[in-house]
Formats: sequence, structure tokens, C-alpha cells
Amino acid sequence: MLKSKILVIKYYLLDAEWVDSTFFWSLNRSSPGNFTPYLALLENMEGESIYEVDSEDGVGADIISTVEFNHTGELLATGDKGGRVVIFQREPESKNEPHTQGEYNVYSTFQSHEPEFDYLKSLEIEEKINKIKWLPQQNAAHSLLSTNDKTIKLWKVTERDKRPEGYNLKDEEGKLKDLSTVTSLQVPVLKPMDLMVEVSPRRIFANGHTYHINSISVNSDCETYMSADDLRINLWHLAITDRSFNIVDIKPANMEDLTEVITASEFHPHHCNLFVYSSSKGSLRLCDMRASALCDKHSKLFEEPEDPSNRSFFSEIISSVSDVKFSHSGRFMLTRDYLTVKVWDLNMETKPIETYQVHDYLRSKLCSLYENDCIFDKFECAWNGSDSVIMTGAYNNFFRMFDRNTKRDVTLEASRESSKPRAILKPRRVCVGGKRRKDDISVDSLDFTKKILHTAWHPAENIIAIAATNNLYIFQDKVNSEMH
Repeated sequence: MLKSKILVIKYYLLDAEWVDSTFFWSLNRSSPGNFTPYLALLENMEGESIYEVDSEDGVGADIISTVEFNHTGELLATGDKGGRVVIFQREPESKNEPHTQGEYNVYSTFQSHEPEFDYLKSLEIEEKINKIKWLPQQNAAHSLLSTNDKTIKLWKVTERDKRPEGYNLKDEEGKLKDLSTVTSLQVPVLKPMDLMVEVSPRRIFANGHTYHINSISVNSDCETYMSADDLRINLWHLAITDRSFNIVDIKPANMEDLTEVITASEFHPHHCNLFVYSSSKGSLRLCDMRASALCDKHSKLFEEPEDPSNRSFFSEIISSVSDVKFSHSGRFMLTRDYLTVKVWDLNMETKPIETYQVHDYLRSKLCSLYENDCIFDKFECAWNGSDSVIMTGAYNNFFRMFDRNTKRDVTLEASRESSKPRAILKPRRVCVGGKRRKDDISVDSLDFTKKILHTAWHPAENIIAIAATNNLYIFQDKVNSEMH
């Protein structure tokens, strides 16, 4: 019997203690709308095993494939390989329990995509959610975009806590009354009811991509968004589903001449005409949609010259950019390749202004990583709210943080073994050779099946979400929690 779970754990970063409970939800695959909450109060100081729930289907469907906070940080959405979206909502601070601020509880869950089959191309289309992007909130409802390999959907999330009663032409069950029995008129009234969260599809944007969609990005004009696949980037209007405008096309006339593919793209946070896309060759292209309708000619090319002394068989593979993110200020760009994260200044194209080694100890292991396909893993990266700290994932359920001001860095672990009650989340260290400290882990002992590919940072506070295969961890900085 295989195990299936999404785990939400809150405890504190660095030298802080556990102060809250652990919540665990079992996911019922047979009924996407059914969430069974379990509250586990872990009071044993030495720790107990986390509750697990048996699942008839494979654990692969529950592997988290994307994580995204909304613009206020009050909502957090995750997508998984089974095509499901789970939304968590942050609980308001309680006067009786001042430390409850920061708890994220399940708000809603729905099936976003189903597996499909393209009969013309004899191609099976996975239901896996590749990306989720929240739209800026315009009214009481929330809206988000979710996409699999081919189809993008716009969802509306609304709350209902009142229901109308006292219809003139309908009875309590909603059936039409016999008009001859209606002898008087009454004014319908709204009566309170249990809170109900409704998620409804508003738009379906299909047939826009020949190749697999790898990223979507909402424009700052709040009216358009773009979607990118391996060779093309399309511009959509949120109200129009039957057509899109192709703004980048790098497909050569002869596919044998293909030398690179698009790996990620994002709109500038403030200028609606600017966007960037990264390539498998390690370059970034900044494009201005005011220059021409088809942005085949970039405005700026950001590329770092290769060091001939480090040239190897794997150089091109490990230089491929897997993620690109604009800073909140819009002045910088953050990129992640296999071994490093880099910060680029929009005003300097020749080289990055900062380069941080994520796991340089793997440089000697590239051959074995190539054989087990780990070298093709696509790690994401994230900025904190003030653009002063960056975060990205690694193997063995490790994730890395780099402080741009102090140049300090830390390696932390998101795992069930380290998630004991009142446990201290200690920095971890990987030992390459020579003397080992007590808590060091050898590079040969790293588990490459445990990888943190998807991370997200709260837009204003030091709260981070870490997806470790089919587990979701939420961490909060202790200093931050005491201030709020």
C-alpha cells in the first residue's frame, strides 16, 4: 500500500523553537473536493512519527509541481502532478493565542486539469500543473491562472456565507410552485449559512502552443499575460480565449539547426512593455514590446563569457537557466542554473553582479548525475520581500539562502526527520573530504531522489513555502513572528 500525503508544518528558522501544532491533511484522490483534516498535537519532546494515510493510487500524482503565494501573502496555492490545486489561507491573529498568526490552513481544493489525448498527434497530455500565477485582486473574489503542458485555465475563487430564502415562485427545495397557490408576495431575505468556498472556471485558453508550456506570467497592466513553451512565447488577453499573439518565435526553418530552447520567461513587475526570457544556453534576453510586434530582436542580451579552464562535456547542460525572476524593485534579475544562482543588474549585460554557489561539491559528481538524469533537474529560485535575500533548492531536501548584504549563506533541511516538536532547525553542512564534524553529511551520502525544486517566499514577511516531493513545509522566521 502506497502512502499519500500533503504535510503542512510550521516551525521557525535558524535558532528558534517549535511553538505550534502540526496539521496534516490526507488527500482523497477519488474525490478531489474531499479534504479530511487531522489535527496532530505533537507533545512528545523526543518526537513521534508523522501520521500517514494509505492511498490506493501511486504517490506520483501527489508530488507538488508548483508553489505560489498571492500578492498579499494571505493565500498560498500548490499544484501537483495529478492536476489538482490546493489553496491554503493564512489564519488571522487570535487575541487568546497571539502566536497563531502565520498558520496556513486548507482553504479550498479543486481538480484543475484532467489527462487528455491528442488524437491527431497520438500524444498523451499530462494533467500535471506546471505553473500557477495569481492575478491582482480587483474585488472580493480571487483569481488565478493554472496551466499544464497545453491548456491554461483562469479560475475564480469566491466565498459565500449567506443564502437567499423566501422566494415567491419557488419552494424551499427550489422547485417551482403552482402559481394558483401564490396568494401574496414576500421580499426574499439573505440568511447566514456556513462558509462555502466556490472555485469556478472563468476562461479556458487552449490550442495556443505546439510545445510544452514551461511558464506563464501576468502583466503589470492586469489585462494581459504571456505563456512560453520551448520555442515560442504568446501574449494573451485575459478576456479573449480564442486567439493569442505570438511575440517570440525562435523555431528555425530546419529543426536540425535548433541550438537552444526557451526555459523560462517573466514580465517586468512595473513596466508592462518589458519581459525577459532565458535559454538553455545560459543567456537572458530582455525584450521591449514597443519596438516591434514580434520581439525576435532583443533589446538586451545578458550572457556571461565561459571560462575555458572550466570547459567540460557537461558545460552546456549545467549552464542552462532553469528559472528567472525579476526583483520586486524591477532593477535586478535572479537566475538559477544547475550549480549556481546569479543576480543580474538590468544596466549591466556583460556579467552578473553576484554569483552564489549552491552545491559546488557536485561538480565532481556530474558524470553520475548525468547517468541518473538528475543533471536535468530544474530548480527554481525566489527573492524575499526586500530583495536582500535569495533562496533556492538543492538535493537531500536541502535548501539554500544567501544574504546579499552580509554575504552569509545557510543550508537548511526540510524533512520529516528534522521536523520534531520543539526541534531546532540547525544549519546543515556537506563535507567533501577530510575531517568531518559531528553533524556534517558526506557528499556521497546525499539522497538525489529527495530534491527541493519548488520554493516561494511571502511577498512582505519572512515566511517561506518549500515543496519536498509530496510534502509542503511552511517556515516562519521567529523574529518576524514576534513582531506581528
